[in-house]
Amino acid sequence: MSIGTEERAATARSSLTRLDPNRLLLRLVGAGLLLATGGIHLDLYLTGYQTIPTIGWLFLLQIISAFALGLLVLVTSSRVVAALGAGFALATLGGYLLSSWVGLFGFREVRTTVGIVAAIVEIVAFAVLAALACYPAGEHELAGPGITGPRRVERVLAGIPRAGWAVATLPVLAAALLVAALATAGPASSSGSTSTALLKVGDVHGEMVLTNAKGYTLYWFAPDGATKSTCYGTCAAYWPPVTGTPVAGPGATGKIGTVTRSDGQTQITYDRHPLYTYVGDSGPGQANGNAINLNGGLWYAIKP
Repeated sequence: MSIGTEERAATARSSLTRLDPNRLLLRLVGAGLLLATGGIHLDLYLTGYQTIPTIGWLFLLQIISAFALGLLVLVTSSRVVAALGAGFALATLGGYLLSSWVGLFGFREVRTTVGIVAAIVEIVAFAVLAALACYPAGEHELAGPGITGPRRVERVLAGIPRAGWAVATLPVLAAALLVAALATAGPASSSGSTSTALLKVGDVHGEMVLTNAKGYTLYWFAPDGATKSTCYGTCAAYWPPVTGTPVAGPGATGKIGTVTRSDGQTQITYDRHPLYTYVGDSGPGQANGNAINLNGGLWYAIKP
């Protein structure tokens, strides 16, 4: 057999290996999951997260990375790209868990359907892409001397001992951490839901704003009316309504009243604006929710 014939035969064998149906399925599913998580974060970014300091830029970076890695996984059989995709999915999940537990850059994530779906997608994406990166190698991948650079990394990934155990164990651990995070995720300590709600005035970055008894900034929502609140469901998870019996403290000289929410709770109003706190404020003296567009409209700190 001539040298040219041997080369063509080797190329054909390589192509057949790349078209291994199991590996091809992993590539398609892994790429689709990366594109899906990119799409979910793009929707969140466009509907309000872009206005959150630091978090907005992180979301944009995540979107670009998700789409880029998804397309690379789709068009190449590289184990290195698959490993990068798996690491990216795990890192994105880690950011979500961290922001749910303790907050991230002053923003505290809460339990929402979209967040849960995104986290599940990222766990499955990691499992699929990690399996693709460690997929048993064909003979042509393990043969031949003098392989350097990216191809050497490919061979290392193909020969990781007990890779199957790692691929099977880490997603289970990630799922357990997600369940734990969801069990604790919810409104931060800034919640204004008390039997008696004291309204007072505090100094936030040199400006006087209305706060609750703990010193957390209070907000009003532009789409609200004077007699009703329009913030429910996911919106109310991010912006806990201030409920209870209002008590005017020092400096709170505006008109205080109440509206009845659809769930029967009595929400406090100030100058005809239903009041809310914001889970993005991790402590008193913050106003991270001021002038941001989130959950269907603009939010502003109440100025007495």
